[in-house]
Amino acid sequence: MATTKTPDATRRSERSRRAIFDAALELVGEVGYDKLTIEGIAARAGVGKQTIYRWWPSKAAVLLDAFTAEAGDGEAELPDTGDLAADLKRVLRATVDEFNNPKFEAPYRALATAGANDPELSQQFVIKLQDTGVQAYVNRLGKAREAGHIAEDVDVRIATEMLLGPFTQRWLMRSGPLTYEFTDALVDLVMRAVTPR
Repeated sequence: MATTKTPDATRRSERSRRAIFDAALELVGEVGYDKLTIEGIAARAGVGKQTIYRWWPSKAAVLLDAFTAEAGDGEAELPDTGDLAADLKRVLRATVDEFNNPKFEAPYRALATAGANDPELSQQFVIKLQDTGVQAYVNRLGKAREAGHIAEDVDVRIATEMLLGPFTQRWLMRSGPLTYEFTDALVDLVMRAVTPR
């Protein structure tokens, strides 16, 4: 007598979850956040909207999980070649490429905009997306301070915000192009402020 295998619900759930993530990321790029709907995500993913509501309370929650699914749980680390300015320029140039990529820009911009009006989403956005990246800069600047490459009285958290704040402001408000020249100049300016005198 042949044995019948019981379907693996975990595998099916993971397949559905991946399809939902892919659908959310594709759709936000195609229609924008305002026109993104749970119904649209469900239709694109080939699942019932009840499946989505069973796992997430809103389209913002779906999008946040979809966007962070590939990020992993590891701690981010900036390169340390011994040349702080060169390391910062290298990382910020890679960030320029990432933020100018439409596949990254559409969901990230949607989440940043939605978070401005939703304190809970904003908190999750910071925890899942920003804290790890910011901490990597804080850690790298802390090592540079210990090595004497920046002044010992420099608050490395504020120095990090001096680097990332103008970058984020320019990108979010579209006040100017995100270019290597811009980030290189930003690093040079911050380095002049934090270098020991």
